[in-house]
Amino acid sequence: MAKVYMFFANGSEEIESLIPVDVFRRGGVEVKTVSITGSEYVEMAHGVVLKADMKFEDADFSDADLLMLPGGLPGATNLNEHEGVRKAVLSQYESGKLVAAICAAPMVFGSLGIVKGKRATCYPGFEKYLTGAEYTHELCTVDGNVVTGEGPAATLPYAYTLLAMLTTEQTAHAVAEGMMYLHLMEK
Repeated sequence: MAKVYMFFANGSEEIESLIPVDVFRRGGVEVKTVSITGSEYVEMAHGVVLKADMKFEDADFSDADLLMLPGGLPGATNLNEHEGVRKAVLSQYESGKLVAAICAAPMVFGSLGIVKGKRATCYPGFEKYLTGAEYTHELCTVDGNVVTGEGPAATLPYAYTLLAMLTTEQTAHAVAEGMMYLHLMEK
């Protein structure tokens, strides 16, 4: 079974944090939410307080198949300023394993140099932080082991894309169909 760690910072976008967790768990992927606040509790971008599965200090990412960064402000900035997150993401990327970020959070990838020469997307206006990347303005962009998403409305296609990468296309399709996403896209 694939294993994913989703980082939560104060100011992270709720939708971009929780929809992938929900989609992955429906698809049989183990997901652990990780607070970088020093507490298990995190105040999200719109005032929702969440309890993460663990604190960053207690986590071991050696078994991670995917490390994920939600967007939102100041959440993405807080993730970018957290040296532990930066080291974990860079190590994951350099080992050839998946890393994903959505909305403003691809700024972390830009500051680490991992999108240089790659295709990437982000929330419009944040492309200036994608140092050396080809900005696609797509809902979801995959380039090697780097996956980026555009913003809140792109969270479902972004999550299904990642679920297919972690499991199978059939699993992702079944989860999308069960959540009525495919029906929505028919309209």
